[in-house]
Amino acid sequence: MSKIPEGYYYTKQHEWAREENGMLTLGISDHAQESLGDVVFVELNQPDTILEAGDKFGSIESVKAAEDVYSPVKGVIAEINTELSDSPQLVNEDAYGAWMVKLKDYDAGALESMMNSAAYSAYLETLDE
Repeated sequence: MSKIPEGYYYTKQHEWAREENGMLTLGISDHAQESLGDVVFVELNQPDTILEAGDKFGSIESVKAAEDVYSPVKGVIAEINTELSDSPQLVNEDAYGAWMVKLKDYDAGALESMMNSAAYSAYLETLDE
């Protein structure tokens, strides 16, 4: 059973977002890292990259697959998690601690269209059927 913490916003593509200190932190959900298997490589767009909602902010590769990761909202990359280039397995160890990018100047209103933890949990149940 995947961990789905409260206080995060989720997408159907299994990215998560969390507001903290005026920034929006993005990563992939526990369900996503379980589906990918052992993560071996993470590549992220550079700081100051301007993103529209739906734009790719990076890619993640595992022993099973390679997937792009997308921003659920418009914003500007303020910071990237450089630890992931040397230690991509951190995503498997703690999907919510191993954030990928932090956005500034983001569209906070767009978060309302994302799922809360209860809705994401219900969504995951539909995938298992």
